[in-house]
Amino acid sequence: MTVLILAGTGDARHLAQFCADHNIAACASLAGATRQPKQLAVPTYHGGFGGGDGFRAFLKRHEIRAVLDATHPFAHQITRRSHDIAREMGLPYMRFERPAWQPGPGDHWISLHDESEAAAHIALDAVVFLATGRQSLPKFANLGHAQLICRQIDPPEGAFPWPNGAYLIGRPPFSMADEEALFRRLSVDVLVVKNAGGAASRTKLDAARALGLKVLMIERPPCTARPCLSERSLAEAWLAQWT
Repeated sequence: MTVLILAGTGDARHLAQFCADHNIAACASLAGATRQPKQLAVPTYHGGFGGGDGFRAFLKRHEIRAVLDATHPFAHQITRRSHDIAREMGLPYMRFERPAWQPGPGDHWISLHDESEAAAHIALDAVVFLATGRQSLPKFANLGHAQLICRQIDPPEGAFPWPNGAYLIGRPPFSMADEEALFRRLSVDVLVVKNAGGAASRTKLDAARALGLKVLMIERPPCTARPCLSERSLAEAWLAQWT
């Protein structure tokens, strides 16, 4: 029997490696948002499950004995479904969610509940760097008064949806120096970010601080899945019981 890691984050990659290193029978799932994701250390299934019934069938077919949800902090639908179905089927479930970022001295952050609030904080003709991913782009349709730069991992399948913007292709990680140089080159005025947490992707925030840029921080809703851990060591301890 196998532990299923719902992946898609650097934390999930780390926890998959932990399972491989400690002979814990595990597999992982990736929803397929990135076309060529980095390989994980355990057998990995790509492309999602096909809804709730597909997830139930997957759990039965692969004799899953426990579910560790280490998806992105904003993957609300996946977390809600996996939590509810694991509980329904009597499987142990654990949510891992890394701590949210917190502002420090020198930061110029404005907290937002969602993307629709960004327009009120962006000046006419401002250069806005959207570090929120391709799937969030439609939510910024009300930013027609600004110049938009949307960074994503994969090349786009079509043109930018509005005349006032462009895609920027890049695969993380990015160093602070690289981010600072990029923001300078593009004359960025405002950085828009989802509060995903994590040290690796914080470099853009450190660069924004160094340059004195305004950051519009889209805050995550509270984690409603229970139980929920925020320290890797505790997640590793939870996995270790399945050796």
